[in-house]
Amino acid sequence: MDFFAQAMFLFLAAAIAGALNALAGGGSFISFPALLFVQVPAVEANATNTVALWPGLGASALAYFKRLNVPSRLLTPLLVTSVAGGWAGAMLLLKTPQHTFMRLIPWLLLAGTLLFAFGNSLRSLAGQITVVDDLTNMSWRTIAAGSIAELLVAVYGGYFGAGIGFVTLAMLAMMGMHDIHAMGAIRTVLAVAINAAAVVTFIVARAVLWPQCLIMIAGSLVGGWYGAHYAQKSDPRKVRGLVIAVGIAMSAYFFAKPLFGK
Repeated sequence: MDFFAQAMFLFLAAAIAGALNALAGGGSFISFPALLFVQVPAVEANATNTVALWPGLGASALAYFKRLNVPSRLLTPLLVTSVAGGWAGAMLLLKTPQHTFMRLIPWLLLAGTLLFAFGNSLRSLAGQITVVDDLTNMSWRTIAAGSIAELLVAVYGGYFGAGIGFVTLAMLAMMGMHDIHAMGAIRTVLAVAINAAAVVTFIVARAVLWPQCLIMIAGSLVGGWYGAHYAQKSDPRKVRGLVIAVGIAMSAYFFAKPLFGK
């Protein structure tokens, strides 16, 4: 594949990923394998994909800020653990040998797909937790437990990250939150913090392949804009089903790939 064909392929993959992220999430199931298909090494592919999709995520966070009415005693610990975990996960990725990460890819894709598919069920199970109507009254014990949970989520997010949004929603529900719009705002801001730490780590470590990354940033922004524009017209169940199908297909492909060689 020549450079022009590769550029068009990555732009299209990133545009689809950006649109999926705007509609339902799960864009990495498209953009990350696309980098592997053009022979980008696995660790650099994950780092490049994280950096490429981050601007679109940041843009989404700006739209949510008006709904972010969270006391600092709750938000600050969650942000601190998000940044710490995102950095730790990114460092763990950089220290993972390429061949080891290649073996982990199908399992990570499958885990991300399952988190995406059953995240709402996790949140529903958490619905039995005592509801907190006023977040300023949340106990320090609950905040500490949530921060520890967020640290674990952030480590996974910095390392790979597919499906973390649904786990974060479940974690917030377990802390007693019930306003889905407020929870969505917190989830998005925490995801931005996790990925910001990972992005800085990858850039400093020079793990990002910039020619591919810049092309994908442009594609993800275009796809994200159109995805956000048509989000209200789409059937979320069909989009969600599509993302899960793609995740399963990508997982199956990478499980089967060693059986048939490169």
